[in-house]
Amino acid sequence: MKNSMITKFSFFTLVFAMVAMLSLAQDDKPSPARTAEGEINGAKITINYSSPAVKGRVIWGDLVPLGQVWRAGANDATTFETSKDIKIEGQTLPAGKYSLFIIPNEGESILIFNKVAKQWGAYSYDESQDALRVKIPSNLGSSLEERLVYEVKPDGVEMRWEYASSFAKIE
Repeated sequence: MKNSMITKFSFFTLVFAMVAMLSLAQDDKPSPARTAEGEINGAKITINYSSPAVKGRVIWGDLVPLGQVWRAGANDATTFETSKDIKIEGQTLPAGKYSLFIIPNEGESILIFNKVAKQWGAYSYDESQDALRVKIPSNLGSSLEERLVYEVKPDGVEMRWEYASSFAKIE
């Protein structure tokens, strides 16, 4: 009976250690998967993205060129899902799941919701599949955000990375 208890204890210890290692491995990835969720005016908003790190690089205008379509994250294109029709910057976006792209620029960027939700990066991006394009303010700040972050707030969605941030007003 003693050996049986030791064996069970060893098994559970091994399982716990493996779970802990897998959790740590997720954060060690160069661009770990992240989810931002929230509710705005009764609509559930979910953003799934891969969160790359700055790692001492210049992001805007170098790693991510200005004036060009960017996948708004790393790896698979970022997805944006809404459970209800919403208004983004005053324009209607029907309920559904979209890939999210950005054309970054100084002062003002273009946020793109594309009907093809499952895409790898922006390599097969097709403008004719855009459901909505809106202009959003782009700001530079003084504090560094090491990893790309999306945050669903009560009145919109904010994206922060490096020294830049953008906000899309949602009703």
